Amino acid sequence: MTKPGPKYDLEERLINYSLRIIDVVELLPDTMVGNHLGRQLLRSGTSPALNYGEAQGAESRKDFTHKLKVITKELRESSINLRILERKMLLKDSGIVSETRELTAIFVASLKTTQRNSQGSDVV
Repeated sequence: MTKPGPKYDLEERLINYSLRIIDVVELLPDTMVGNHLGRQLLRSGTSPALNYGEAQGAESRKDFTHKLKVITKELRESSINLRILERKMLLKDSGIVSETRELTAIFVASLKTTQRNSQGSDVV
């Protein structure tokens, strides 16, 4: 008998993503640009984990869908911010750009599935 593979835990992945974002922000220079982009990235980059927690407790399918939209929006914002930092050569963790894209793709697909399945139903 074989053991099942490691459990895929999106919540844990989002928490780890937030920790990486925090590390990126803490390594930014103490300049106008570093501070401005850093503060914005800290908000948008940690938001997906927090909103995912809220989505798990959604009171309706509409509420759940809204949280998925917020997560997707924040990931897209983070992606652009990270690409700006990368082009300014201020980003030390270049792998976080691809992780942001992967997470965005996961939530875009989840959002499409949720919207497709929600036609006529308001139960999560």
